[in-house]
Amino acid sequence: MQVPTSTTQTTGGDSTPTPPGLRRALLTSSVGSALEYYDFAIYGLASALVFRHLFFPGLGSAVGLVAIFATYAVGFVARPLGGLFFGSLGDRHGRKTVLVVTVALMGGSSFAIGLLPTYETAGVWSPILLMILRVLQGFGAGAEQAGASTLMAEYAPRARRGYYAALPFVGIQVGMLAATVLFIPLATLEQDLLFGWVWRVPFLLSAVLIVLAVYIRRQMDESPTFEQLSESGDVSKRPLRDLFAHSRRNLFITFGLRMAENGTSYLYSTFSISYVTAVVGVSASVGPLAVACASLAGVVSIPLFGMLSDRIGRVPLYRMAALFQALFAVPAFALLSTGNTVLICVVITLGIGVGVNGMLGAQCALLSELFGARHRYTGVAIGREFSAIIAGGVAPMIGAALLLAFSNSWWPLAAYVVILSLITFGTTFFTPETRGRDLADLADAR
Repeated sequence: MQVPTSTTQTTGGDSTPTPPGLRRALLTSSVGSALEYYDFAIYGLASALVFRHLFFPGLGSAVGLVAIFATYAVGFVARPLGGLFFGSLGDRHGRKTVLVVTVALMGGSSFAIGLLPTYETAGVWSPILLMILRVLQGFGAGAEQAGASTLMAEYAPRARRGYYAALPFVGIQVGMLAATVLFIPLATLEQDLLFGWVWRVPFLLSAVLIVLAVYIRRQMDESPTFEQLSESGDVSKRPLRDLFAHSRRNLFITFGLRMAENGTSYLYSTFSISYVTAVVGVSASVGPLAVACASLAGVVSIPLFGMLSDRIGRVPLYRMAALFQALFAVPAFALLSTGNTVLICVVITLGIGVGVNGMLGAQCALLSELFGARHRYTGVAIGREFSAIIAGGVAPMIGAALLLAFSNSWWPLAAYVVILSLITFGTTFFTPETRGRDLADLADAR
């Protein structure tokens, strides 16, 4: 991960940040991404392995799975509200302030989940408190990734923006890897021990990441593009109004692009763990192991795909990755259903490492390039998070409902992935190519 040492590199906003500024932006974005996805991964893994027993006892296997993933989806409903609120603040007051607040709110909520009483202790209040903290977690996360990707895109050299904008998303893989590495040994423990207190440990460890992330972000510099807007007096007083006045087309494009990337990401990384454990019947440690393999692959594949988007363009790469995901769906779920540990690891690694990350590598720069400078943070936040409700947020719940409706058959799950992938594939034909765009431009890409 090399950062240029020349001060003559041209950035997305046509300014020339010093190398320390670029390094701090990269570190800031990466640590926040790691915390966000550590928090969401431990919640997803705990949902799949322990929450049904601790917070929704007595509902039965199938109904309990739907209930816990409904609670999981609530966090995604809160994310666009956070995107609306914090995205607008980021466009009016700068990226730095918002990124400090969101990482503290998000991490603090995860830490508090580790302190919750279970149903046995607090009765119905335990799932209510879990849902409240999940909402707060989602509210904070609603502008986290949008801010990280916007900040990095605005710092990055224009010719290599795809690569640099993708690097913070390696933090996603690090966060998921840390979460799954923690849960692999936990999943092998006796239930009395796991359900007693050990499940709390991954959530309580969020405190370490919170302190680190807040400290680093307080030291960071503001985005050069936002500083340029401030100096020229072009900062929008109503970025949300500007967004809906000028960017409705690009918002809908963002929704379509996210269907396959975000939806299949959560199907492979979260739902598949429950599927292979509760339905196929493999050991509880197999799912987390497979996700860990996918996360390791992502550390390499995300920056490589980001680099490839700088060479061939954002749209062609996105289109190819969406098509791969559609073609891969049927063999993927057929192989997951075999119960073979090696095949499960290979399928989840390819589904995430190639299918999801192929789209993500292009998306990191593409979404920031779609929107004009005055309402970019708001546009990326709302585009990402509203799409997350209908893509990743409900995907595990829909997957569980499909299993219930079709007697645990795998083919409806494959069909669901195909539909999500084809929506995104079709959207790419309406998406403007944005590679090399000047991010100081006040107008949207067309």
